[in-house]
Amino acid sequence: MKNRNWPLRTPACRQLCLRMVLLCALLSGGLASMVSSQTKQKGKASFYAKKFTGRKTASGERLHHDSLTCAHRTYPFGTLLRVTNPANGKQVVVKVTDRGPFVRGRIIDLSMRAARELGIIAQGIAQVVVERLSSTNIPFKPEDDYELPELQLEINEIASGLTPVWQQEDLKPKIDHNKVQRSMRRTANRSAMELQQQAAESLPAAKREAADTAKAGKEAANAQKKTQPKDALDEIDMMPNSSKAYLKRQGK
Repeated sequence: MKNRNWPLRTPACRQLCLRMVLLCALLSGGLASMVSSQTKQKGKASFYAKKFTGRKTASGERLHHDSLTCAHRTYPFGTLLRVTNPANGKQVVVKVTDRGPFVRGRIIDLSMRAARELGIIAQGIAQVVVERLSSTNIPFKPEDDYELPELQLEINEIASGLTPVWQQEDLKPKIDHNKVQRSMRRTANRSAMELQQQAAESLPAAKREAADTAKAGKEAANAQKKTQPKDALDEIDMMPNSSKAYLKRQGK
């Protein structure tokens, strides 16, 4: 039986296949370089003045001078761009929120903060390199937003005799510091009221004792006054008269 693949075994065919492989590799490299050159743009950048803060952009967002945003002609809204200042090597990542600049020779309009990060505030207009920031360069950023189902984790306490940590925190008694302070104030007020009541109860007894003492002293003073003469005439009257005339009048 005749072998139909015999021409591929010749050196000419092998050389032709090798040339085709090399040509494909060169074409793929050229396309990659073209794509990489398209993702990078070199040109002049300007920035919004501070007076434009609050102005509504083409995307509907409000412009703010302290936000990292920019205006570009072609990139979709929300695209992240890395802007590099080749003069000093500084870089900043901005988000496309507006369209422009519509001035020949300029490729991007930056916010004032982004221009400050690049160090082009004093120049006003500077040469920059703009490239699209791929999502693969941003760590832990998913391509799409997925809605994850809510998982309800439970444990059989009767079978295992264990309680999850998050349930143990709930089972712990929670201390209400305001309630404790109110209880302490009520206790202090109750103690003060009891002391005042005891003082009020002991005060009448002391008053009665003082009144009895004063009364006894007053009675003793009255009794002493009765026994003692009031003045010198009373003292003379109380003294026995031993004169001869008095005795004669008395018939003695």
